[in-house]
Amino acid sequence: MANTTVPSAYQNNIASVPDWLNKGDNAWQMTAATFVGIQSMPGLVILYGSMVKKKWAVNSAFMALYAFAAVLLCWVVWAYKMAFGEKLLPLWGKAGPALGQKDLVDQARLPASAHYYKHGLHAGQLETAEIAPFFPMATMVYFQFVFAAITLILIAGSVLGRMNIMAWMMFVPLWLTFSYTIGAFSLWGGGFLFHWGVIDYSGGYVIHLSAGVAGFTAAYWVGPRLTKDRERFPPNNVLLMLAGAGLLWLGWAGFNGGDPYSANIDSSMAVLNTNICAATSLLVWTSLDVVCFGKPSVIGAVQGMMTGLVCITPGAGVVQGWAAIVMGV
Repeated sequence: MANTTVPSAYQNNIASVPDWLNKGDNAWQMTAATFVGIQSMPGLVILYGSMVKKKWAVNSAFMALYAFAAVLLCWVVWAYKMAFGEKLLPLWGKAGPALGQKDLVDQARLPASAHYYKHGLHAGQLETAEIAPFFPMATMVYFQFVFAAITLILIAGSVLGRMNIMAWMMFVPLWLTFSYTIGAFSLWGGGFLFHWGVIDYSGGYVIHLSAGVAGFTAAYWVGPRLTKDRERFPPNNVLLMLAGAGLLWLGWAGFNGGDPYSANIDSSMAVLNTNICAATSLLVWTSLDVVCFGKPSVIGAVQGMMTGLVCITPGAGVVQGWAAIVMGV
């Protein structure tokens, strides 16, 4: 006679498997977060270390590695609550640790502060519904961490070969605290833009726009490289650069596919649109290299790929496939 005993892992009457937990959603969310983490480490560690001159390779790779570790510690000690915690200001949350087991094992909920209409017919009514995905807060903290980490690492790309590692070590926690948390809380964590209904599907504003502006600003204040370095800037290892770019591309499945907070149809569309746009942009950029310079370029192809990935991110789960092609062009 077959054994019909239900394994303990699938019993819903134990504390480790509460009624609200969806194992599929939780597994996908942690997998998506790990994909995004792989984009940073080893993806951008390899990409940065191989795309610069040999004399800057170790410093460039270490900037990415350090940022990943430093952001994690800052995130769980104070920054997560500033980005997704109780409201302090319309654009900032109250700092605090995200380390207590009591909070981490509870169901994830966003935003932490409710916002009610103050005037008109709907006065006193909840303005924006709370998001309550079917996984624990520990998963949410980790998922949002990898987004914060890659934002700092993207900024590092603007100062490769320019910035001293000691200066970078001070810059990372300061920018995370006083810039990233503001954008994240305003748009995702329950700030004023969140309640206005502004949509940033997966970080087009919170991550890419903020990293781009910060990168331009940092490059301006750090200053240009030496003239001899600006005249010729070949990558020290093209094959490793392609390997890093490949990890970045495939890791974007977690970047956009994890943002619905569920393993659902929206996440499937987001992953497909992400790849369509990236492929289209790569091919368009390569074609333009042939037209303008007479031959394709590996560096141009990587730039096209990254452009497509960034372009599709704000709307990956809300556009149709043909629109992903248009955005790639």
